[in-house]
Amino acid sequence: MKYFAKLLITAMVAAACADAKPLKVFILAGQSNMEGHAEIGTFDYIGDDPATAPLLKQMRAADGKPTVCKHTYISYLTGGETHGEGFGKLTAGFGARENPTEDGGKIGPEFTFGITMDSALDEPVLLIKTAWGGKSLYHDLRPPSAGVYPRTKKDIKEDRYHEAQSGKYYRLMIEHVKKVLANPKRVCPEYDAAQGFEVAGFVWLQGWNDMVDYDVYPEVPENSREPRFAKYSACLTALIRDVRKDLKVPEMPFVIGVMGVGGANADADTVAFRKAMTAPSLLPEFKGNVAAVQTSPFWSAELGAIESKHDQVEQMRYFLDSRHADHPNADGHMNEKQKEDCVKSFEAKLISPAEVALWKRGASNAGYHYLGCAKTFALMGKAFADATLDMMKSRNRP
Repeated sequence: MKYFAKLLITAMVAAACADAKPLKVFILAGQSNMEGHAEIGTFDYIGDDPATAPLLKQMRAADGKPTVCKHTYISYLTGGETHGEGFGKLTAGFGARENPTEDGGKIGPEFTFGITMDSALDEPVLLIKTAWGGKSLYHDLRPPSAGVYPRTKKDIKEDRYHEAQSGKYYRLMIEHVKKVLANPKRVCPEYDAAQGFEVAGFVWLQGWNDMVDYDVYPEVPENSREPRFAKYSACLTALIRDVRKDLKVPEMPFVIGVMGVGGANADADTVAFRKAMTAPSLLPEFKGNVAAVQTSPFWSAELGAIESKHDQVEQMRYFLDSRHADHPNADGHMNEKQKEDCVKSFEAKLISPAEVALWKRGASNAGYHYLGCAKTFALMGKAFADATLDMMKSRNRP
């Protein structure tokens, strides 16, 4: 009997080993929108829409608190000059942080990206996120094969963007990924060294600092053959090649989160930048392993309309301070209280109580941070995960 019991145990262990799979590793990188500025307090807004209410259920546990993933873990490198790491089981709070090691009360795309992977994959999942606000691809995150950033006359005059700092945050990203993967069990206790790990995907969400820079990307004539943001496309193409080379994963699925600020009503420069971000995914060498995910459909048009009214209020405040000829304080007779009363009166007429309530429910930040809307970031994270899973399936097909 002991002999047969031994055989049974051996068979069960062998079967378990046969089912075991390598730890799946996904890298998420970028600037402030990859950090994520959507406050947890805007979660309820997701449930207002029948189409996204099911997603909110995945984001919350039975007790109403944010979901804690069962088998998905995260290491998050962020911070100002002093960089720090937060890590643990994935839950809400791994968005933008004042202290890199502490819950910041916000989410970025990592939350629903991880929830989606946690549900779709049988093996444990590790997210390695590196993100810093206000960083450009042309200088801060510049990949090695793009060469050292060529400073402009303005850079020299303003004493900024030095050659030695070119690509600093690219190097920090790669160094951190390699550090985590040197000992995955530190972050992911479920890691089995016998099974190893697989770097299964990379998500890029960045672009604002490049899009608004008219020095590096000057305006071009309408009939120009080279688009204004052609250099961004080239740099992003180099980034895809370089991260694959540095991490030794030649055809690693790569998702480009295409700038969606402004939604369907974005200005011409934003539309041009979206084309530049999408361009690398159309190259023959990246067919089937690079996907451009448009994030503009996830922009909240109703919150964006309210933000436009807030901008008008701030414009009124500016005009009163500057004694603009077309506004009540043209002759400068108003004191500070009178000016503020005038602004409040204008705001009350422009923005209804219902809009004030809607804004508080769904928004928590500025437009360049997708209004700090959790619904937007949740939809982005899921879309990034779905695109990654599609590419993973394609790679595994015979």
